[in-house]
Amino acid sequence: MTDAGHAKRRTLKVLVAEDNIINQRIAVGMLHELGHTGVVVADGDKALKCLAKLSFDVVLMDVMMPILDGLQALTAIRQQEQGQGSGRHMPVIMATAHTEPGDAARFKRAGADGYVAKPLEIDKLETELLRVIRS
Repeated sequence: MTDAGHAKRRTLKVLVAEDNIINQRIAVGMLHELGHTGVVVADGDKALKCLAKLSFDVVLMDVMMPILDGLQALTAIRQQEQGQGSGRHMPVIMATAHTEPGDAARFKRAGADGYVAKPLEIDKLETELLRVIRS
């Protein structure tokens, strides 16, 4: 993207829920390159605790994590939103290296707003971030 394109976009604060340290560094590096900030947690339980304390624009959620996996954390996020009745919706993009046909549809049924395959590709991450933020 051109410098002019970066200037027109707002900076996103992204919660990265990922248990693999290399994938954490890659995701945060890509976010920084795109002009965004990233806060990293290593499991779904920590993601929920972080969301309760801090404000984010979007969550990039690994599917397979210890303690509470990404789909369990996504379910908890959606239940909390319904319970609050505020109409607030946290955009969540699921990420997995174990891609299967139908993953995107399965994650959407579970309440995800988007999906990216790992290893992450910066162009696909950028496209998905912009798409879910505009929705």
